[in-house]
Amino acid sequence: MLLDNILDNVLWIVLFVGILVLIELGYYAVRTIWNPEKREIKRRLRILASSKLEDPEVDIVRKKSLSGIAWMRRLLQIFPATDKILLLIEQSGLKLNVALFVLITLAMAAIGFLFGTFIIPESLLFYRFLLQIGLAILLGLLPFLFVLIAKAKRMEKFNSQLPEALDLIARSLRAGHAFSAGLKTVADEMRDPLGTEFYKTLNEINFGVSVPDALKNLSNRIDCPDLKIFTISVIIQRETGGNLAEILENNGRIIRERFKFMGKVKVLAAPGKLSAIIITLLPFVLALLLSIVNPNYLNHLIADPIGRMALVFGLILMLLGIIVMKKMVAIKV
Repeated sequence: MLLDNILDNVLWIVLFVGILVLIELGYYAVRTIWNPEKREIKRRLRILASSKLEDPEVDIVRKKSLSGIAWMRRLLQIFPATDKILLLIEQSGLKLNVALFVLITLAMAAIGFLFGTFIIPESLLFYRFLLQIGLAILLGLLPFLFVLIAKAKRMEKFNSQLPEALDLIARSLRAGHAFSAGLKTVADEMRDPLGTEFYKTLNEINFGVSVPDALKNLSNRIDCPDLKIFTISVIIQRETGGNLAEILENNGRIIRERFKFMGKVKVLAAPGKLSAIIITLLPFVLALLLSIVNPNYLNHLIADPIGRMALVFGLILMLLGIIVMKKMVAIKV
Protein backbone atom coordinates (compact mmCIF):
# COMPACT_ATOMS: atom_id res chain seq x y z
CA MET A 1 0.00 0.00 0.00
CA LEU A 2 2.77 2.43 0.93
CA LEU A 3 4.66 1.52 -2.24
CA ASP A 4 1.60 2.23 -4.37
CA ASN A 5 1.20 5.67 -2.78
CA ILE A 6 4.87 6.49 -3.43
CA LEU A 7 4.55 5.41 -7.07
CA ASP A 8 1.38 7.48 -7.48
CA ASN A 9 3.11 10.56 -6.03
CA VAL A 10 6.15 10.08 -8.25
CA LEU A 11 3.87 9.66 -11.27
CA TRP A 12 2.02 12.90 -10.47
CA ILE A 13 5.32 14.74 -9.97
CA VAL A 14 6.65 13.44 -13.29
CA LEU A 15 3.39 14.35 -14.99
CA PHE A 16 3.49 17.85 -13.45
CA VAL A 17 7.09 18.40 -14.54
CA GLY A 18 6.30 17.10 -18.03
CA ILE A 19 3.32 19.41 -18.44
CA LEU A 20 5.39 22.33 -17.12
CA VAL A 21 8.16 21.58 -19.63
CA LEU A 22 5.63 21.38 -22.48
CA ILE A 23 4.12 24.70 -21.44
CA GLU A 24 7.57 26.34 -21.32
CA LEU A 25 8.50 24.90 -24.71
CA GLY A 26 5.23 26.11 -26.20
CA TYR A 27 5.72 29.57 -24.73
CA TYR A 28 9.30 29.72 -26.04
CA ALA A 29 8.19 28.59 -29.51
CA VAL A 30 5.39 31.14 -29.68
CA ARG A 31 7.63 33.94 -28.45
CA THR A 32 10.32 32.96 -30.92
CA ILE A 33 7.91 32.95 -33.84
CA TRP A 34 5.79 35.96 -32.86
CA ASN A 35 8.51 38.03 -31.21
CA PRO A 36 7.80 41.67 -32.27
CA GLU A 37 11.43 42.68 -31.86
CA LYS A 38 12.56 39.85 -34.10
CA ARG A 39 9.89 40.68 -36.65
CA GLU A 40 11.09 44.28 -36.67
CA ILE A 41 14.69 43.17 -37.20
CA LYS A 42 13.63 40.89 -40.05
CA ARG A 43 11.63 43.72 -41.62
CA ARG A 44 14.61 46.07 -41.49
CA LEU A 45 16.90 43.41 -42.91
CA ARG A 46 14.48 42.81 -45.79
CA ILE A 47 14.39 46.53 -46.53
CA LEU A 48 18.16 46.70 -46.35
CA ALA A 49 18.55 43.66 -48.59
CA SER A 50 16.05 44.92 -51.17
CA SER A 51 17.31 48.48 -51.50
CA LYS A 52 20.43 49.51 -49.62
CA LEU A 53 22.72 46.63 -50.47
CA GLU A 54 22.05 47.14 -54.16
CA ASP A 55 23.53 50.63 -53.83
CA PRO A 56 27.32 50.40 -54.28
CA GLU A 57 27.79 53.29 -51.84
CA VAL A 58 26.61 51.08 -48.95
CA ASP A 59 28.89 48.13 -49.77
CA ILE A 60 31.24 47.47 -46.84
CA VAL A 61 33.50 45.10 -48.81
CA ARG A 62 36.87 46.72 -49.62
CA LYS A 63 37.27 47.33 -53.33
CA LYS A 64 40.51 47.44 -55.27
CA SER A 65 41.44 50.97 -56.29
CA LEU A 66 41.54 50.25 -60.01
CA SER A 67 39.36 52.95 -61.57
CA GLY A 68 36.22 54.97 -61.01
CA ILE A 69 35.08 54.18 -64.57
CA ALA A 70 33.28 50.86 -64.95
CA TRP A 71 34.57 49.89 -68.40
CA MET A 72 38.14 50.83 -67.46
CA ARG A 73 37.88 48.74 -64.28
CA ARG A 74 36.66 45.73 -66.27
CA LEU A 75 39.46 46.21 -68.79
CA LEU A 76 42.13 46.37 -66.08
CA GLN A 77 40.81 43.22 -64.39
CA ILE A 78 41.73 41.24 -67.51
CA PHE A 79 45.47 41.93 -67.28
CA PRO A 80 47.46 39.80 -64.78
CA ALA A 81 49.91 42.64 -64.04
CA THR A 82 47.15 44.83 -62.57
CA ASP A 83 47.45 43.30 -59.09
CA LYS A 84 51.22 43.86 -59.07
CA ILE A 85 50.79 47.50 -60.11
CA LEU A 86 48.13 47.98 -57.44
CA LEU A 87 50.41 46.48 -54.77
CA LEU A 88 53.28 48.73 -55.91
CA ILE A 89 51.08 51.84 -55.68
CA GLU A 90 49.82 50.82 -52.22
CA GLN A 91 53.39 50.27 -51.03
CA SER A 92 54.43 53.69 -52.34
CA GLY A 93 51.63 55.43 -50.41
CA LEU A 94 50.65 57.56 -53.41
CA LYS A 95 47.01 58.61 -53.73
CA LEU A 96 46.26 57.37 -57.25
CA ASN A 97 44.51 54.39 -58.77
CA VAL A 98 45.78 51.94 -61.36
CA ALA A 99 43.84 53.52 -64.24
CA LEU A 100 45.39 56.94 -63.61
CA PHE A 101 48.87 55.40 -63.38
CA VAL A 102 48.39 53.55 -66.69
CA LEU A 103 47.03 56.67 -68.41
CA ILE A 104 49.98 58.77 -67.19
CA THR A 105 52.39 56.09 -68.44
CA LEU A 106 50.75 55.96 -71.87
CA ALA A 107 50.68 59.76 -72.07
CA MET A 108 54.39 60.01 -71.24
CA ALA A 109 55.19 57.33 -73.84
CA ALA A 110 53.18 59.22 -76.47
CA ILE A 111 54.95 62.48 -75.60
CA GLY A 112 58.33 60.75 -75.96
CA PHE A 113 57.37 59.33 -79.35
CA LEU A 114 56.14 62.71 -80.64
CA PHE A 115 59.11 64.53 -79.13
CA GLY A 116 61.45 62.27 -81.06
CA THR A 117 59.73 63.32 -84.29
CA PHE A 118 60.74 66.95 -83.78
CA ILE A 119 64.25 66.62 -82.34
CA ILE A 120 65.66 63.86 -84.56
CA PRO A 121 67.14 65.36 -87.77
CA GLU A 122 66.31 64.17 -91.28
CA SER A 123 69.84 62.82 -91.71
CA LEU A 124 69.03 60.09 -89.21
CA LEU A 125 65.74 59.14 -90.88
CA PHE A 126 66.70 55.46 -90.96
CA TYR A 127 67.11 55.42 -87.20
CA ARG A 128 64.22 57.79 -86.44
CA PHE A 129 61.65 55.11 -85.68
CA LEU A 130 64.01 53.19 -83.42
CA LEU A 131 64.96 56.36 -81.58
CA GLN A 132 61.30 57.33 -81.23
CA ILE A 133 60.54 53.94 -79.71
CA GLY A 134 63.51 54.37 -77.36
CA LEU A 135 62.29 57.81 -76.23
CA ALA A 136 58.76 56.48 -75.76
CA ILE A 137 60.02 53.64 -73.57
CA LEU A 138 62.30 56.00 -71.66
CA LEU A 139 59.59 58.54 -70.84
CA GLY A 140 57.02 55.77 -70.29
CA LEU A 141 59.24 54.33 -67.56
CA LEU A 142 59.41 57.63 -65.67
CA PRO A 143 56.08 57.16 -63.78
CA PHE A 144 57.15 53.64 -62.86
CA LEU A 145 60.51 54.90 -61.58
CA PHE A 146 58.75 57.65 -59.64
CA VAL A 147 56.52 55.10 -57.91
CA LEU A 148 59.53 52.86 -57.22
CA ILE A 149 61.41 55.75 -55.61
CA ALA A 150 58.36 56.65 -53.49
CA LYS A 151 58.03 53.01 -52.44
CA ALA A 152 61.73 52.78 -51.53
CA LYS A 153 61.52 55.92 -49.37
CA ARG A 154 58.36 54.70 -47.65
CA MET A 155 59.80 51.24 -46.99
CA GLU A 156 63.00 52.78 -45.62
CA LYS A 157 60.97 54.93 -43.25
CA PHE A 158 58.94 51.87 -42.22
CA ASN A 159 62.14 49.95 -41.47
CA SER A 160 63.45 52.78 -39.29
CA GLN A 161 60.17 52.87 -37.31
CA LEU A 162 59.88 49.11 -36.80
CA PRO A 163 62.27 48.69 -33.80
CA GLU A 164 60.42 51.35 -31.82
CA ALA A 165 57.10 49.71 -32.70
CA LEU A 166 58.35 46.32 -31.47
CA ASP A 167 59.44 47.94 -28.20
CA LEU A 168 55.99 49.53 -27.79
CA ILE A 169 54.24 46.19 -28.29
CA ALA A 170 56.68 44.48 -25.89
CA ARG A 171 56.09 47.10 -23.17
CA SER A 172 52.34 46.79 -23.68
CA LEU A 173 52.54 43.01 -23.26
CA ARG A 174 54.68 43.35 -20.12
CA ALA A 175 52.05 45.73 -18.71
CA GLY A 176 49.46 42.95 -19.04
CA HIS A 177 47.65 44.10 -22.18
CA ALA A 178 46.61 41.85 -25.05
CA PHE A 179 48.51 41.70 -28.32
CA SER A 180 45.74 43.60 -30.13
CA ALA A 181 46.05 46.37 -27.53
CA GLY A 182 49.76 46.60 -28.35
CA LEU A 183 48.90 46.93 -32.03
CA LYS A 184 46.45 49.72 -31.18
CA THR A 185 49.13 51.52 -29.20
CA VAL A 186 51.46 51.39 -32.19
CA ALA A 187 48.70 52.53 -34.56
CA ASP A 188 47.88 55.50 -32.31
CA GLU A 189 51.41 56.57 -31.41
CA MET A 190 53.42 55.94 -34.58
CA ARG A 191 53.26 58.10 -37.69
CA ASP A 192 52.79 57.02 -41.29
CA PRO A 193 53.69 54.59 -42.79
CA LEU A 194 54.00 52.20 -39.84
CA GLY A 195 51.07 53.60 -37.87
CA THR A 196 48.83 53.52 -40.95
CA GLU A 197 49.70 49.93 -41.85
CA PHE A 198 49.26 48.68 -38.29
CA TYR A 199 45.92 50.48 -38.13
CA LYS A 200 44.80 48.53 -41.23
CA THR A 201 45.90 45.30 -39.55
CA LEU A 202 44.01 46.20 -36.37
CA ASN A 203 40.87 46.90 -38.40
CA GLU A 204 41.15 43.50 -40.08
CA ILE A 205 41.38 41.82 -36.66
CA ASN A 206 38.37 43.80 -35.39
CA PHE A 207 36.35 42.74 -38.44
CA GLY A 208 36.96 39.07 -37.67
CA VAL A 209 40.20 38.18 -39.47
CA SER A 210 42.45 35.96 -37.38
CA VAL A 211 45.65 37.47 -36.02
CA PRO A 212 47.98 35.22 -38.11
CA ASP A 213 46.08 36.02 -41.32
CA ALA A 214 46.04 39.76 -40.56
CA LEU A 215 49.81 39.72 -39.92
CA LYS A 216 50.37 37.77 -43.15
CA ASN A 217 48.38 40.41 -45.02
CA LEU A 218 50.57 43.07 -43.42
CA SER A 219 53.73 41.25 -44.57
CA ASN A 220 52.32 40.97 -48.09
CA ARG A 221 51.58 44.70 -48.21
CA ILE A 222 54.99 45.78 -46.89
CA ASP A 223 58.27 44.81 -48.53
CA CYS A 224 60.30 44.44 -45.34
CA PRO A 225 62.26 41.28 -44.33
CA ASP A 226 62.32 42.36 -40.67
CA LEU A 227 58.52 42.58 -40.66
CA LYS A 228 58.31 39.03 -41.97
CA ILE A 229 60.51 37.91 -39.05
CA PHE A 230 58.13 39.70 -36.67
CA THR A 231 55.13 37.98 -38.29
CA ILE A 232 56.71 34.52 -38.12
CA SER A 233 57.71 35.08 -34.49
CA VAL A 234 54.17 36.03 -33.45
CA ILE A 235 52.58 33.13 -35.34
CA ILE A 236 54.99 30.56 -33.88
CA GLN A 237 54.54 31.99 -30.37
CA ARG A 238 50.74 31.72 -30.65
CA GLU A 239 51.07 28.07 -31.65
CA THR A 240 53.82 26.93 -29.29
CA GLY A 241 53.78 29.49 -26.47
CA GLY A 242 56.60 31.49 -24.96
CA ASN A 243 57.45 34.99 -23.81
CA LEU A 244 56.36 37.15 -26.75
CA ALA A 245 57.55 40.39 -25.11
CA GLU A 246 61.10 39.04 -24.82
CA ILE A 247 61.00 37.78 -28.41
CA LEU A 248 59.94 41.20 -29.71
CA GLU A 249 62.60 42.99 -27.66
CA ASN A 250 65.28 40.67 -29.06
CA ASN A 251 64.02 41.28 -32.60
CA GLY A 252 64.13 45.04 -32.05
CA ARG A 253 67.68 44.85 -30.69
CA ILE A 254 68.84 42.73 -33.64
CA ILE A 255 67.29 45.19 -36.12
CA ARG A 256 69.05 48.13 -34.45
CA GLU A 257 72.39 46.31 -34.54
CA ARG A 258 71.87 45.53 -38.20
CA PHE A 259 71.17 49.22 -38.89
CA LYS A 260 74.48 50.11 -37.21
CA PHE A 261 76.34 47.54 -39.28
CA MET A 262 74.66 48.78 -42.48
CA GLY A 263 75.82 52.31 -41.63
CA LYS A 264 79.43 51.09 -41.35
CA VAL A 265 79.09 49.25 -44.67
CA LYS A 266 77.79 52.41 -46.38
CA VAL A 267 80.76 54.39 -45.07
CA LEU A 268 83.24 51.78 -46.33
CA ALA A 269 81.47 51.49 -49.71
CA ALA A 270 81.23 55.26 -50.26
CA PRO A 271 84.63 55.59 -52.07
CA GLY A 272 83.70 52.78 -54.44
CA LYS A 273 80.33 54.38 -55.22
CA LEU A 274 82.00 57.76 -55.86
CA SER A 275 84.51 56.14 -58.21
CA ALA A 276 81.71 54.38 -60.07
CA ILE A 277 79.82 57.67 -60.53
CA ILE A 278 82.93 59.48 -61.78
CA ILE A 279 83.83 56.70 -64.23
CA THR A 280 80.26 56.60 -65.54
CA LEU A 281 79.93 60.35 -66.08
CA LEU A 282 83.45 60.98 -67.39
CA PRO A 283 82.87 59.95 -71.07
CA PHE A 284 79.70 62.02 -71.35
CA VAL A 285 81.32 65.06 -69.75
CA LEU A 286 84.32 64.79 -72.10
CA ALA A 287 82.00 64.46 -75.12
CA LEU A 288 80.13 67.59 -74.02
CA LEU A 289 83.34 69.57 -73.52
CA LEU A 290 84.70 68.46 -76.92
CA SER A 291 81.44 69.48 -78.59
CA ILE A 292 81.74 72.94 -77.01
CA VAL A 293 85.42 73.44 -77.82
CA ASN A 294 85.34 71.92 -81.32
CA PRO A 295 81.79 71.28 -82.63
CA ASN A 296 83.03 69.38 -85.69
CA TYR A 297 85.28 67.02 -83.73
CA LEU A 298 82.66 64.28 -83.21
CA ASN A 299 80.83 64.68 -86.54
CA HIS A 300 83.04 62.10 -88.26
CA LEU A 301 82.31 59.58 -85.50
CA ILE A 302 78.55 60.04 -85.91
CA ALA A 303 78.54 60.24 -89.72
CA ASP A 304 80.70 57.16 -90.33
CA PRO A 305 78.84 53.79 -90.06
CA ILE A 306 81.82 52.18 -88.33
CA GLY A 307 81.92 55.07 -85.87
CA ARG A 308 78.24 54.62 -85.07
CA MET A 309 78.78 50.91 -84.52
CA ALA A 310 81.72 51.67 -82.23
CA LEU A 311 79.57 54.19 -80.36
CA VAL A 312 76.78 51.67 -79.81
CA PHE A 313 79.28 48.99 -78.79
CA GLY A 314 80.91 51.38 -76.33
CA LEU A 315 77.53 52.29 -74.79
CA ILE A 316 76.72 48.59 -74.35
CA LEU A 317 80.08 47.99 -72.65
CA MET A 318 79.48 51.01 -70.41
CA LEU A 319 76.08 49.63 -69.43
CA LEU A 320 77.64 46.28 -68.55
CA GLY A 321 80.34 48.07 -66.55
CA ILE A 322 77.72 50.06 -64.63
CA ILE A 323 75.89 46.83 -63.77
CA VAL A 324 79.12 45.18 -62.59
CA MET A 325 80.14 48.20 -60.50
CA LYS A 326 76.67 48.38 -58.94
CA LYS A 327 76.92 44.71 -57.96
CA MET A 328 80.35 45.33 -56.45
CA VAL A 329 79.35 48.27 -54.25
CA ALA A 330 75.84 47.07 -53.35
CA ILE A 331 76.47 45.00 -50.21
CA LYS A 332 73.42 43.35 -48.71
CA VAL A 333 73.33 42.80 -44.95
